[in-house]
Amino acid sequence: MRNISPQSMLIAATLSVGITIPAFAHIERSEPLQSLRQSFFALVGMTFGPMGDMVKGEIEWDEAQFAAWADDLAAVSSVSVERGFAPGSDKGKTRAKPAIWENPEDFAAKLADFRREAAALSVAANSGDKSAAIAQFKQTGGTCKACHDNYKSQGYLY
Repeated sequence: MRNISPQSMLIAATLSVGITIPAFAHIERSEPLQSLRQSFFALVGMTFGPMGDMVKGEIEWDEAQFAAWADDLAAVSSVSVERGFAPGSDKGKTRAKPAIWENPEDFAAKLADFRREAAALSVAANSGDKSAAIAQFKQTGGTCKACHDNYKSQGYLY
């Protein structure tokens, strides 16, 4: 086994950092924040969308699957997506309306409403009462719409 001198290690580390930093220089500070919030809403859509298809009868009702999606939605909703809307993250390619940064208290309240209703949906979906699960699904969907109306540009998935 060969010993590597401390000087060689320092040179290797310096070169590694020197090569890596320029590779990330093109990323704007807001991009990771936009990625966070877009990922959050993609996960919400991936759970809520199929639940809607089930409620509308487009796919067969499966109580266990509906409950699993509701549990996933409740878990996803607990992610701290607010940090994805930090000041300055409205720059670049985004469909988030400026109103989010102009009315942060209202946006936070709507997000809290969504989280509360998503948690209630998980409870209703696991109760075995299909009617209650569907009613709570619609209630939860109302919180999505309340936020989309004011804070999401049209024609964009996230």
